[in-house]
Amino acid sequence: MTPVHTLWFDQALLPDGWARHVRLTIAAGRIAAIETGVDHAPGDERHVAAVPGLCNVHSHAFQRGMAGLAETRGPADDDFWTWREVMYRFLDRLTPGDVEAIAAQAYVEMLEGGFTRVGEFHYLHHTPDGRPYANPAELAERVAAAAEATGIGLTLLPVFYAHADFGGAPPKPGQRRFISDVDSFAGLVEGGRRAIAALPDANLGVAPHSLRAVTPDELQRVVALAPIGPIHIHVAEQVKEVEACLAWSGARPVAWLLDHHDVDHRWCLIHATHVDAAEVAAVANGGEVVGLCTVTEANLGDGVFPTADYLALGGRFGVGTDSNIAIDAAGELKMLEYAQRLTRRSRNILVAGEGGSVGSALFRGAIAGGAQALGGGHAGVSGGPGGLSVGAAADIVALDTEHPSLIGRSGDALLDGWIFAAAGGGVVDCVWRHGAKVVERGRHRHASAVARLYSAALRRLLAT
Repeated sequence: MTPVHTLWFDQALLPDGWARHVRLTIAAGRIAAIETGVDHAPGDERHVAAVPGLCNVHSHAFQRGMAGLAETRGPADDDFWTWREVMYRFLDRLTPGDVEAIAAQAYVEMLEGGFTRVGEFHYLHHTPDGRPYANPAELAERVAAAAEATGIGLTLLPVFYAHADFGGAPPKPGQRRFISDVDSFAGLVEGGRRAIAALPDANLGVAPHSLRAVTPDELQRVVALAPIGPIHIHVAEQVKEVEACLAWSGARPVAWLLDHHDVDHRWCLIHATHVDAAEVAAVANGGEVVGLCTVTEANLGDGVFPTADYLALGGRFGVGTDSNIAIDAAGELKMLEYAQRLTRRSRNILVAGEGGSVGSALFRGAIAGGAQALGGGHAGVSGGPGGLSVGAAADIVALDTEHPSLIGRSGDALLDGWIFAAAGGGVVDCVWRHGAKVVERGRHRHASAVARLYSAALRRLLAT
């Protein structure tokens, strides 16, 4: 018999809005029934406020270990490209055990902050000297092991990376742990499929790294390896990338991609920071998702995506932690709004209509867009766009309504308090992922054990 348990909340955010006195029946990791306006019953686990878990659409888990290590002034033009050199030096030291330990720490922090599924943009494939491991999918298996140990939902996105720049330029030495040809990459995709096979509702897609890292022919062949899964790609993150694409093709990166590929709802365009008005309109009308990683984009000095214009045209978005410089679900949403305020010198921008809650608009948009980006059309993956709905994965976040920023609030005011007022976190009380409680009183059930392994890995890495 399938185990069944029930959760009762004084209020919960459902697809059609906030409801009071809500009982969720959980069976086989999914929401089997939802009742509203009912009293709690014996056997119900009782909490105050529930919202759906968020999807982290873009993560490089191993980079959690180097957070803060690139904050020393470099050359006068210190930017993404100089940060990348620090990243290359860090990853050269990583063993498979390090990759697993760092990923587990990142995933614990994601769950404690309200993310319940992660899109792992996995491009670290080979040994430090660039040779394949005896098991080519060794590092994908380590990522999957970290997801299994922590309980986070995993959408694994093996990354194809072949070139250093547009036009098929040969890779640089620092990229040797990433590089594949299409045939060997097909093997990595199949290895990734085996790696996630035992994980509940795990999902597999592909990720051509960027237009500068693939040729047009390679891009076509890589996309064909994911006939039903999600497809993610970095695009137009830096001005230098846009200039190089124009020099190579005569077109801007997003425009070139849309002109040469059938970019549909399965695609997630990561960053898309430097787009013109025509590109914004084309992406908004195309049904794909833009993956915005606002904290990393600020840290790297990338620029600001024109979110307000994009949303006004009906565009869809998800949020991601990218370099994991700071893993903070609410912080990503706050930065999304604040970047618009700073560039437009106005307030409460990313919500339509007088009286609307900015926190609610951001949260609901990220729920729907994130589920699309990480589900890739698979029903029920990531809860679906409905969030807490019957048949969806039981990925649920209970908020601590006694937190100073949430006291006396209900409904959308809880989201506004969490996103804009609760600096330093502490708002997430409990998290259920696929029906299992993985966070209680703000602490992951395996946080101490994971932290010990992470600490040992980092002490060794930073001592060498």
